[in-house]
Amino acid sequence: MASEAASHISAGALSAIFDDTKPQPREPIVQCVQIKPLPPQQNQQERYRAVFSDISNYVQTMLATQNNHLVTNGLLRKGCFVRLKSFQANLVKGKKILIILDLEVLQELGEFEKIGEPKALENRTEEDEKAQPTTISGNGFYGSKLQGQQMQAHDRTPSTRPIAPASSHATIYPIEAISPYNHKWTIKARCTSKSNIKTWHNRNGEGKLFSVNLLDDSGEIRATGFNQQCEMLYDVFQEGNVYYISSPCRVQIAKKQFTNLNNDYELTFEKDTIVEKAEDQSDVPQIRFNFTAIGELQSVEKDTTIDVIGVLKDVGDASQIVSKTTSKPYDKRELTLVDTTGFSVRLTVWGSTATGFNVIPESVVAFKGVKVSDFGGRSLSLLSSGTMTVDPDISEAHKLKGWYDAQGRDEAFVSHASMSSATTSTKPDRFKTIAQVREEQLGMSENPDYFSLKATIIYIKKENVSYPACLSERCNKKVTELDPGQWRCEHCDKTHPRPEYRYIMLISVSDHTGQLYLSCFDDVGKAIMGTSADNLMEIRQNDDKADGDLFQDANCRTWNFRCRAKIDHFGDQQRVRYQVSSAQPINYSDEASRLAGLIDSYGLD
Repeated sequence: MASEAASHISAGALSAIFDDTKPQPREPIVQCVQIKPLPPQQNQQERYRAVFSDISNYVQTMLATQNNHLVTNGLLRKGCFVRLKSFQANLVKGKKILIILDLEVLQELGEFEKIGEPKALENRTEEDEKAQPTTISGNGFYGSKLQGQQMQAHDRTPSTRPIAPASSHATIYPIEAISPYNHKWTIKARCTSKSNIKTWHNRNGEGKLFSVNLLDDSGEIRATGFNQQCEMLYDVFQEGNVYYISSPCRVQIAKKQFTNLNNDYELTFEKDTIVEKAEDQSDVPQIRFNFTAIGELQSVEKDTTIDVIGVLKDVGDASQIVSKTTSKPYDKRELTLVDTTGFSVRLTVWGSTATGFNVIPESVVAFKGVKVSDFGGRSLSLLSSGTMTVDPDISEAHKLKGWYDAQGRDEAFVSHASMSSATTSTKPDRFKTIAQVREEQLGMSENPDYFSLKATIIYIKKENVSYPACLSERCNKKVTELDPGQWRCEHCDKTHPRPEYRYIMLISVSDHTGQLYLSCFDDVGKAIMGTSADNLMEIRQNDDKADGDLFQDANCRTWNFRCRAKIDHFGDQQRVRYQVSSAQPINYSDEASRLAGLIDSYGLD
């Protein structure tokens, strides 16, 4: 009966979601009163918009793409009832919009025509709504249409509604709510890092810039000031202080080669951007970490930027090296860190951090923004934009200190520098089938998951199999061809006579339980293809048949893959990316032993 189904609906929940003064509903139940696909966008997944009603109000929503299967399978349709398990509240051009990240269709409640006469959830006063009663038409989508590109959002927390404190700053936005579609906002954030002023000279002229990393409870974002804004704001920002920053301020897609922050956007200060030091400096977190354990470094792709924490086991002497490319001297110091995984790693600090380093051994040190290198196995290097915190007041540091004092001081540690790819399995690999990878939802948690996989390559994407990379040491950024014999690297601000091609492959692999797409980078690509990307591109230009033969020979081969599964965010979409960190041909003796051990684990006589 419709009345019984109606009794389950969370009346008034939609209004409460958008009202800070009301208790927030937990997993409200609403009715779907309309659902339609968005106009198709080139090279984009199909998107759906829906209208949900709580009897009192209705609201327009956008379904995140991970919910598409509910529509295509026929579960989510007009008249059904759903439980909203995860969502984000947004304002887009004055319209209240819900981004639905996760929902459950309640099939047991059945399907009915629209229950009640809900009103549109608009930004109006109570008098306005009485004077202008809203009627719901059965034709078309409720309210004005919104294009898909207006509906960008981050899939990080259930809500990104602005906060209204009792201060002169009427609306404080969380950093994660900032996007190119919000034009008037103020954030309250701590400056966790400030760069030196950098200058540049190129064919378009010269200039200078500086950047800061900003942090609040919801996330982090990078902000850059150029030229006049650099002069005006550089002395205003001090590391550790909290500031109000108010638009106008340009929001753009983050240049990931310049930042290690987990944000799809970055800020550029404009001439009218307002920056004020906050009186209350205590209500914003000091720093945010996303630690990778030292024992997991073998599964982290080379050149990845990570955070790491460990006990300082050894401090090397300061030394100086001269760059082969610039002939400039650089000060460096090598540190040794250990943690509860039983591994140690060498970490290099540079410049004034190296020369002025005075941390006592056996202190707990947290590093934010270190680059992973494969030099001598696995090693780390603190980036110029990175930070070092000694004995931070966080739970991870307290646990490390307690462990080290109780037992770690006397332990023997395995060094990454002494490990080759053949001996990286000091800890047992977690072999998974493809079905287990999917069923266990590896990569769907906050931290990445690591696993080993024995699978056969069934497809290698030939298009975009490599990219032209910079020849500068430790750069590997993509270069652009300006003219024949002139390849430009914006990162290094250099022009080279040729690029070095590096693999960036997408392969499909299969085992007896299913199929999976894996991303592979240069070292893995060389192993799979049996030749360098440079050589492959030369063959491709001169001999189509030989090019095809290389791919055919690489196909249908079985490998042991070591993989990392991690969720990636693209606007309001999220998907798990499976990345190969190493690939080894099958060692049949080891494989036979592994299978024998697997059989023994079943306890069969």
